[in-house]
Amino acid sequence: MQAFAPTTTTLTARALLLDMDGTIVNSDAVVERCWREWAAEHGLDGDAVMKVVHGRQGYATMAVLLPERPMEQNHADNRRMLAAETADVDGVVPVAGAPAFMAALAALPHALVTSADRALAEARMGAAGLPMPEVRVTAESVGASKPDPEGFLKGAAALGFAPADCIVFEDSEAGIAAGKAAGMRVVGVGPRAAAHHPDVHVADLTRIRVEADANGALTLHVSA
Repeated sequence: MQAFAPTTTTLTARALLLDMDGTIVNSDAVVERCWREWAAEHGLDGDAVMKVVHGRQGYATMAVLLPERPMEQNHADNRRMLAAETADVDGVVPVAGAPAFMAALAALPHALVTSADRALAEARMGAAGLPMPEVRVTAESVGASKPDPEGFLKGAAALGFAPADCIVFEDSEAGIAAGKAAGMRVVGVGPRAAAHHPDVHVADLTRIRVEADANGALTLHVSA
């Protein structure tokens, strides 16, 4: 049988914008527990709920699932959900390859752009043993949830680079749509990402190698 060499794609950028859940942190166990409990409380099918929760802020997910409900109730539920998720880090681990990937980015321009609030981001990054980027855009920083591009545009601006010079790492439909709407290229990470047409897709972060030249340009070697 003929053996085929892995396909390698090369991308260049000036900065990287990283989603958290599902991209560098595997928090699926907590998300499943909390959201299936919420679904049961509201008489919703848990499997259907899990198809839309990833990537969005909680209130935005609730608005999709319960479109007739007043938004203030979604925000109130979201506050309770955030508290529950922040307190529960059982099973939170790094995505494969994330520790080495984050170490490679330590001195390079990068930012965290997450739908989690600051407390939840700190809890999950800490539980996964990953360093918190100096620049981070959390739920408190934006007026609109992904798939709105606001978070990624703010991340690029905070780093001082044009959107076209940034590459987004994402796992969810909402996040990939947000990155594209921001005018950025998107690397899809993990099984959820494959169906949503990122520019390139990888199973995990062991497939990414990052190099920087003397002028600060970043080269990503992506192995499919």
